[in-house]
Amino acid sequence: MLPALRLRSILNHFARPSAATLKASQIVPPIRTMSSTKVETPRFPLSEVPKNMPQVQTAGLIIIGDEVLNGKTRDTNSNFFAKMCFDLGIELKRIEVIADDEEEIREAVLRMHKNYDFIATSGGIGPTHDDITYESVAKAFNLPLVYHDETIKRMEAFSKGRYDFKSQTEEQKTARLRMALFPKGQEYLFVQEDMWVPVVRVQGKVTIFPGIPALFERLLTGYVSRYIELPPASEKPYRVLIHTEMPESSIAPFLTKLADRVKKERIRVGSYPKFKVGVDVSLIGKDESRLLELAKEVEQELQGSLIAHGKIGQEADVQK
Repeated sequence: MLPALRLRSILNHFARPSAATLKASQIVPPIRTMSSTKVETPRFPLSEVPKNMPQVQTAGLIIIGDEVLNGKTRDTNSNFFAKMCFDLGIELKRIEVIADDEEEIREAVLRMHKNYDFIATSGGIGPTHDDITYESVAKAFNLPLVYHDETIKRMEAFSKGRYDFKSQTEEQKTARLRMALFPKGQEYLFVQEDMWVPVVRVQGKVTIFPGIPALFERLLTGYVSRYIELPPASEKPYRVLIHTEMPESSIAPFLTKLADRVKKERIRVGSYPKFKVGVDVSLIGKDESRLLELAKEVEQELQGSLIAHGKIGQEADVQK
C-alpha cells in the first residue's frame, strides 16, 4: 500500500467537489418524496478489507452507453479515472467507449481482463432495458445472476421517506431490483457509508461502476483507497517538465530522435502545446538523476527551462 499520508493527500484532491459533482442535480432529475420533511441519509458499514487484495500496476476503462456515442451525454468519467490513475502511479493502458451491446461488453471485458490488473466499467447498471452491464459481465465469465440481499436491504433503508414504492406494479418492482442482480459468487464491496450501491468486483479484476459522474467519482475514490494494492512509492516513476517557447513543429525532429535514443531506458518523451505560450516537454522514467541529465540537454537544444520535477503527482515547481 502507499504511505497513508500520501494516499490521503491524493484522494482528498479527488474528493473535492468537481464540476460533475456540482452539476449532479442536472444529471439526476428531482426525486418525488413521500413528504416535504427532510430525510436523514442512513449510514451503512463499509465492507471489510480483503486479506489478499489485487495488486494493481495497469488499468483499463470501459465507458458503456449509446448516449455517450451519440453525443447526448458528455463523458467526464474517463478524464477523472485517467487523472486518478496517473497520480496514483497506475499505468492506464486503454480507454474504450462502447455501445449498450452485450457482445461488445463481453469482448472488451474479456480482452482487458487478460491484459490488465484493474478494469473498470462505467454505465449500464440501472433499472431500464438498456442497463445490461451486470448481465453481460456475468455471461462473459459464464456466471449466473443472483439477487444480493444486503444490497436490497440497503436500497430499501435508503429509500425510506424518499420514495413511495407502494403503488409500483410487479414489473416496476422487478425493474428496481435489477440494480441488485449481480454475477454470482463475486465480491460486493460497499465503499461509501452513505451509499447503498456496491462496487461489484468480478474475477478479482473487473469492477462495475455507475455512469453518473457524481456516483462514479465517489465510488471509485472509496474503492481505490481501501480495496486494491496500489503501486508502492518506490515504483512510482519520476517526471520532469521543460518549457520552451519554440513551436511544436520546430522541436519535433529533436524530440523524435530523443525518444528513439532513450526508448531502451524505458523513458517516455511527450510534448504538450500551451495555447500561444509555447510547449511543455515531459520526460518520464524511474531514474530521476538520468531525467535531470536529459532535461539539461532539452533545455539547451530547445532554448527552454526546467519548470518542475519529482515523483508523478508530486512534482515540485522549480523556482527561477
